[in-house]
Parts: sequence; structure tokens; C-alpha cells
Amino acid sequence: MTTTMDRAATRLRVNRRRRAGRATAVTAALAVAVVALFVLTMMVGSFRIGAGEVIASVLHLSDNPSVDFVVRGLRLPTAASALAVGLALGASGTIFQQLLRNPLASPDFVGITSGAGLAAVTGIVVFQAAGLVISGFALGGAILAAVLMYVLAWRDGVSGYRFILIGIGVSVFFEGLVGYVLSRAQIFEARQAMHWLTGSVGQASTTELRLLVGGLIVLLPTAVLLQRPLRALELGDDAARSLGARTELSRAALLGTAVVLVALAVAVAGPIAFVALVAGPIANRLLGPATGGVLAAGLVGAALLLTADLVAVHLLPTPLPTGVVTGAVGAPYLLWLLATSNRQGAGG
Repeated sequence: MTTTMDRAATRLRVNRRRRAGRATAVTAALAVAVVALFVLTMMVGSFRIGAGEVIASVLHLSDNPSVDFVVRGLRLPTAASALAVGLALGASGTIFQQLLRNPLASPDFVGITSGAGLAAVTGIVVFQAAGLVISGFALGGAILAAVLMYVLAWRDGVSGYRFILIGIGVSVFFEGLVGYVLSRAQIFEARQAMHWLTGSVGQASTTELRLLVGGLIVLLPTAVLLQRPLRALELGDDAARSLGARTELSRAALLGTAVVLVALAVAVAGPIAFVALVAGPIANRLLGPATGGVLAAGLVGAALLLTADLVAVHLLPTPLPTGVVTGAVGAPYLLWLLATSNRQGAGG
């Protein structure tokens, strides 16, 4: 009996080490890929620059005024925005999906980005807001939408299924209000609002980008530290309580972290679609048995958004907002996800 238990414990330790090793290797590979894409984004364009010159300029290791102007003044803000927004969307998306135990539980579909969009469009059309003020409206709208959904979904706790259904309903309601506000707008206001609603990493100001980076420095490590209660909550509330997790407190902390991450991302770049939806599943495929890595999902989100920006700006006949490319790629993925979920009996 003792020998059997020792063997089982040994196998468990070996499996844990394998999962940890795979998670470390995949995360490191994703980090290298993101850094490469980050540098590549600043290399290409009408004025091509070598990788060494880009790295030297970003790290202030050289003094070349023409290169520094192109890299730091023109390309670095867009590349940094794509990197930071992708990290925030990827991390927040996988938290929502794991916490609500549904691959469709993305901020895109549960009303948070719609709340940000309604607030931003109202600011543009009603208050003639611009720049940082629009970002403030979007940030506040996303947070208020999340609070509203949490209150409406509360019934002696928050059920993931109920939260998703209420979120979808709230999202549709907000989108209807966005349409009404746009119908009352002047042409130039409607054009500005539609451009914001499409989403683009090139529209962020330095102040907005600094706020997002500051939020990431605090919230991304917080999300990584909350991975253990997140995995416990994936097993269900009863199982999580038996493992010693404080379910409602952990759920509120995780939801709050994810909401602020996506709210900051939307405030900087607008509601870029589908990145939060696809980053987590792609990261889980790469991680294999070590699924659920918040940092890995964030890095996948950053890689997706950097790639989408490269395609939108440099590979198409006419430069387009980043959200157009992510929407064109994400929509077929959503259809595939719905089809496979229904075949497996998980889609209702």
C-alpha cells in the first residue's frame, strides 16, 4: 500500500515538473516572438531601418537624429501601444473565460467593451470630447458596465452562465444606444465616433499609453498571483471552498483585475475585437497540460495585435485600422468555435 502511494506521489511530482517546464518554455518562446515582432514593427515602412539600429535607438545606445526621429517619434508609440493593449486584452480575456468556464466569455461579448463604446460615443457627440477625455469616458463606461452586470447577476453569488447571459443582453442594449446617439450626431462627429469604435493602436496619446503601461505593471503581476484561486474556481464553487479558496472574494478580485485591464486597453485603442476571445485558447493549445497561463495568454494577445497592425498598415493596399484586421480574422474563428462547441454538446 505504501509503495503504491509513493509511486503515485512520484508520478504526480514528475507530471508537475513537466507541466511547469512546458509552461516556462512556451512562455519564454512567446516572449521572444513578441520582442521580435515589436522590433519588426519599427523596422518596416517607407524608411526601412535595421534591427540593430532600432534596438540601439529604443535603448538610447546611439545618437542618430534621423533614425531616432523615425523610431522614437513615429513608430515606437504605435508599437508600444500594440504591445501593451495586446497584453491587457489577452490576459483579461483568459481570466474571463476561465472564471466563467466558457470559451465565449470574452469582454467583447459580455457588455464591457460596449459600455466603453457607449460612453466614448456619448462623449464625442454630446460633449464634443477629444483626446484624453474620450479615454476617460471609455474607462468609466467599461467599469460602470461591469459593475452593473455584477449587480444584476448576483443571486447569493455570481453564476458564470447568468453573468454571460446578462452581459449579452446588456451588450445588445448598449449597442442600440450607440446607434441612437450616432443617429443624432453631426457628420464629422459620427465619423470620429465610428473611427474610434473600429479600434486602432495608432490613436493613443503618450499620456494614455503611460496610464496603460502603469496599469499593466500593477495588474499583470496581480493576475499572475491570482492564478491559483482562478484554477480552484474553475472546478466549481464547492470544490474551490473545499480547497480553502474564498470564492466570492477571489471571484471579485479576478473580475476587478480583468475589467480594469480591458477598460484601460479600450480607453487607449478603442474596442479592438476578438483579441481577448482568441488569445486564451491559442495559449492553452501551446501550453498543453499546463493550461490557464495568464502571462502566456497576454503574450499571445500582444503577438496577435502586433501582427494585425503590421498587416493593416504594411501588407494591405490601403492602410486600415487594426480592428478591421482582427475582426476579419476573428469572425471565422468565432463561427468555428460555435460549431465545434455545439458538436461537443457545450454550446447549448
